[in-house]
Amino acid sequence: MIAGFEDAWSSYLTALESDPLLVKSITAGIILGAADLSGQAIQSTLAANDESGTTVSSDGVDIARFLRFAFFGFILQAPWNHFYYLALDGALPPTEEPFTATTGIKVAIDQFVQAPIFTVIIFSFLGFLEGKSTEDIKQQLDDDYVDTMLANWKLWVPATFVKIAFCPPILRVLFLNVVFFFWSIFLSLKLNKTEE
Repeated sequence: MIAGFEDAWSSYLTALESDPLLVKSITAGIILGAADLSGQAIQSTLAANDESGTTVSSDGVDIARFLRFAFFGFILQAPWNHFYYLALDGALPPTEEPFTATTGIKVAIDQFVQAPIFTVIIFSFLGFLEGKSTEDIKQQLDDDYVDTMLANWKLWVPATFVKIAFCPPILRVLFLNVVFFFWSIFLSLKLNKTEE
């Protein structure tokens, strides 16, 4: 079993080296789609245990919602981060030592410049895929943006430090996708909390 995992990992790394954007995009699509399925399962379980008397339809998996998150991972999340980290590393080359001013600056740029912008893009992109109007998306941003960013920084500031300080550049988007699995569950629940 370990040999099989090593072979799969070796094949993944070879594919990542030969076509990094495509491999990162496929990986992100799979991980974010799986995160939404997990979010739907959690939402269904919470609804079934709701003691407030609210009746929530439990018609199974919302395939369109799953596809929106998978599509988001494939078409936006992975490409955005692929090119963003190339640009960031071009401007501030990686250092061998993890605890440097460069690492701190990159974490600050990532979390206090890039993350607020990308969060607006996430809300907008997924909202448009759902068929929401610009006004509906603006209202959701008004309602949820601040809470989302506060939760983002609790998770992503330490995760970003680990990613920048310890991950080889080629594996940063994979690391991000693994952490994004859990973040996507949060987003899936946050963005779909009113869907009854």
